[in-house]
Amino acid sequence: MSDYIVSLDQTGMDQIDRVGGKNASLGEMIRHLSQAGVRVPGGFATTSVAFQDFLDQGGLAERIKRRLETLDTNDVIALAAAGREIRQWVVETPLQPALERAIDDAYATMSAGSGDGFSVAVRSSATAEDLPTASFAGQQETYLNITGIDEVKRRIKDVFASLFNDRAISYRVHHGFDHHKVALSAGIQRMVRSDIGASGVMFTLDTESGFRDVVFITASYGLGELVVQGAVNPDEFYVYKTSLRAGRPAVLRRNLGSKHMRMGYSSGRADGHSVVTNEVPESDRQRFSITDEEAEELAKLAMLIEDHYGRPMDIEWARDGLDGKLYVVQARPETVQSRNSQIIERFDLQQRGKVLVEGRSIGQRIGAGVARVITDLSTMADLRDGDVLVTDMTDPDWEPVMKRAAAIVTNRGGRTCHAAIIARELGVPAVVGCGDATSRLTDGEEVTVSCAEGDTGFVYAGNLPFAQRQIELNAMPEIPVKIMMNVGNPDRAFAFANLPNKGVGLARLEFIINRMIGIHPRALLEYDSLAAELKATIAPHVQAYPSPREFFVTRLTEGIATIAAAFAPHPVIVRMSDFKSNEYANLIGGQVYEPHEENPMLGFRGASRYVADSFRACFAMECEALKRVRDQMGLTNVEVMVPFVRTPDEAAEVVALLEKHGLKRGENGLKVIMMCELPSNALLAESFLQHFDGFSIGSNDLTQLTLGLDRDSGLVAHLFDERNEAVKFLMSRAIAACRKAGKYIGICGQGPSDHEDLAAWLLEQGIESISLNPDTVVETWIDLANRTA
Repeated sequence: MSDYIVSLDQTGMDQIDRVGGKNASLGEMIRHLSQAGVRVPGGFATTSVAFQDFLDQGGLAERIKRRLETLDTNDVIALAAAGREIRQWVVETPLQPALERAIDDAYATMSAGSGDGFSVAVRSSATAEDLPTASFAGQQETYLNITGIDEVKRRIKDVFASLFNDRAISYRVHHGFDHHKVALSAGIQRMVRSDIGASGVMFTLDTESGFRDVVFITASYGLGELVVQGAVNPDEFYVYKTSLRAGRPAVLRRNLGSKHMRMGYSSGRADGHSVVTNEVPESDRQRFSITDEEAEELAKLAMLIEDHYGRPMDIEWARDGLDGKLYVVQARPETVQSRNSQIIERFDLQQRGKVLVEGRSIGQRIGAGVARVITDLSTMADLRDGDVLVTDMTDPDWEPVMKRAAAIVTNRGGRTCHAAIIARELGVPAVVGCGDATSRLTDGEEVTVSCAEGDTGFVYAGNLPFAQRQIELNAMPEIPVKIMMNVGNPDRAFAFANLPNKGVGLARLEFIINRMIGIHPRALLEYDSLAAELKATIAPHVQAYPSPREFFVTRLTEGIATIAAAFAPHPVIVRMSDFKSNEYANLIGGQVYEPHEENPMLGFRGASRYVADSFRACFAMECEALKRVRDQMGLTNVEVMVPFVRTPDEAAEVVALLEKHGLKRGENGLKVIMMCELPSNALLAESFLQHFDGFSIGSNDLTQLTLGLDRDSGLVAHLFDERNEAVKFLMSRAIAACRKAGKYIGICGQGPSDHEDLAAWLLEQGIESISLNPDTVVETWIDLANRTA
């Protein structure tokens, strides 16, 4: 259009120095991805030349340079004063006449024929912004629902001024960018009516682990600023790229967010603000803000964008409430996990204390320090190096002090909120979306913030000991055995998959049920006949699902699929639930259904439970979840394992029941494995192997049942040793029987994780795979390599 204005559809990534990273990316997508179905609202941008000429008026650029030359950005009071003064200078400087005329013309062309409801977003785009190695996200301002040319021009000047926000000045100094080599472009983009629809952020990898085979999507009602700011806890979706490419159901997991607020258009507010926030009705909070189909469509758009740019991307999206279509409103390189090297840091909490508050974990790290509860920006200077920042939520204004924090805790926000993004970049743990951290944590008390325990982050009382170590993965030596992992927590699956492995030798279904469901399966099946009080307890858990039964099957499917996707194409051996009656009783509603047993370790568990009339319908739900994962999602690397099979007759009955529920041995490549954990299993190995495709030795139960020990009793715990000759005799016999039959033989008990010499002995016996706890994988692998060198 001119030296000062360019239409977005005439720009691209080759013009970052002209229109900044954000606007260049919008133009790139409009020009190259529109035909592929990526919808990007159009508009125009002011150029870097327009900005530089604006600053050159009346010597403004020189005044700014002198003001910043001696500024100490660590002095937050001086920083605030300098930023405020410079921004005022910018706002008071008129737009040069040529720029004003160019904006008038471009806006007239853009709005022609649009009617009275036409509005735009005015966004910032810095020339050093959105590069693959640095994230300037959110540092300059965005103004939504702007109407009329005069208001557009006012907001363009506000955008120019925002280059000198406190956080932007501090960030440039911290990352070595020269203030005077960064210019600003204002993007004027047609608004998507997500105020009456939904919006959010998506990443083309898992933001916590860097796992590349998923698209992670956050979604909430209304305009997307509340999600970006962390003012709401959004819904979350993980979409598996491989299943999506194959045209199969691809949503691995869904997490229902509280979504308590919605940002929409204001109508003539006296304070001049163009947007307003309102509470979301309870009924809307209790359902997902987008459908699975919409999540999959968004993931397809994200993959198209990732493929075009050739790198992981951070994308803002919006669903228009009028036309129902999905739009991309921003896309920039993901700048934290995409830097991953072949060195993994692991944090392990060595002692647990009283949990003060919990929320969403960010960063897979642990930090400790004095809690500093800060409820207002004016007191952020109180935060000292090594303190734990506790606040309602952060925005880019907090960045000058966030780098001082040992950890960050917020009331509000999800995994893509501002606090989460900055915490990842700074390499500190954050627990976000706690709800009431500022009221439950006391200013000045010592706390430990642990994000190393899965999806949930915990804030513990006191300064607790923890270990930190680095694992180098560059060149793991070859060994004559498959090293697999024991994984029961889907939250950690993507991170564990970064370790060297040949799959999962034990995925415990009961761990998934406990973490992701927490309700006795019969209570869900018999929900309508439950006592009112119990029904009221269960109701909030199941409200977002078609039925209580569907809640169980869906959540179980999600847990299995997450682990299976993380380790694909390697096998993932999923053990059917092996709760004892006392453990089932601890689930919500469990006391109603479970018998009291004197020794539940030897009682109603495993195969005996599956074939019992009282549990068959529950077992059917487990089978349905497995069938969905394998047959619908295409994750055929999932194998089934049956625990605690007492007799060959019981084995035959369970295998027949699996087949009845669509899990037939050999069909679609399905293998059915048996836990070899009773002495009878090893002694009659040949008989049991007629019904199964192999054994996985459960050394924990095999040891206690061979030696007559209760492994839960501290009185005889010193006698528990998987290396006992009697136990080794039975393990050796099971290995030999499987080898002779040409069937799978592995071990998934605790023994090899605790005793490297036992792992070496198993290798000598001809074990095919050793499944270890994740924290012992690298050390055991290296030890076995040294022993076999």
